[in-house]
Amino acid sequence: MSSKRLRLGGLLLCAALAFGFAVSAQAAPAPVGGYQVVRAYAHDADAFTQGLFYRDGFMFESTGLRGRSLIRKWSLETGSVEQERLIDSRYFGEGIVDWKNRLYELTWTNELGFIYDIDSFEKVGEFSYPGEGWALTRDDKRLIMSDGTAFIRFLDPDTLKETGRIEVTDDGVPVRNLNELEWVKGELLANVWQTTRIARIDVKTGKVLGWIELGGLLKEAGVTGQRDDVLNGIAYDAAADRLFVTGKLWPKLFEIKLTASSR
Repeated sequence: MSSKRLRLGGLLLCAALAFGFAVSAQAAPAPVGGYQVVRAYAHDADAFTQGLFYRDGFMFESTGLRGRSLIRKWSLETGSVEQERLIDSRYFGEGIVDWKNRLYELTWTNELGFIYDIDSFEKVGEFSYPGEGWALTRDDKRLIMSDGTAFIRFLDPDTLKETGRIEVTDDGVPVRNLNELEWVKGELLANVWQTTRIARIDVKTGKVLGWIELGGLLKEAGVTGQRDDVLNGIAYDAAADRLFVTGKLWPKLFEIKLTASSR
């Protein structure tokens, strides 16, 4: 075999190896990062947290369980409840989100959502959707909804009709049980129910960009995370770049800063 053919063969082999490495690297599971606690705040230990967002210095929170489902506005600094509305006991309350002067709430299995005036909590309308309702957040153009599967739905904020959806995957594997959501710096953050991780999701592709491992917060919150007291609840103060997390039946809410991925 000539030296020219040997060189050509070597180049092809190198190219093939390089291509294979690039593909495998691209398909690798998303990296896992951690956190540092900046501050802990009081949180209602009886709140079965379903939805959470920050607006104008206050936390807005929805809770679940039939007969105990409510929407609430409370002071982050003092923990005092400024406003509250109990939901009809026929419904199991789920996620909430704000859009202009409205607050939208999902219910779990009734395929029905409620619309409230965000200042008075007066109910001003209803909307419907197929399947279960788990969580809501928004970017500047649309509402974003989870339903307990690996799919994320996008809703028109005016008509509340679905305009599209993505399947969330990590290394090609669907990530199911997507729960409470928050839009942070162009990424979708999602609690994964009954885990101690938050997924960072690219909403264009559905791929998990990275994971935030928050298992250490269980001890700091004084919970086990083995039954109902699981991690659930993400809120972001964009003006001050503050990220908050909590869980169902947790006595604390934490402001955290994210740390670099471990791999």
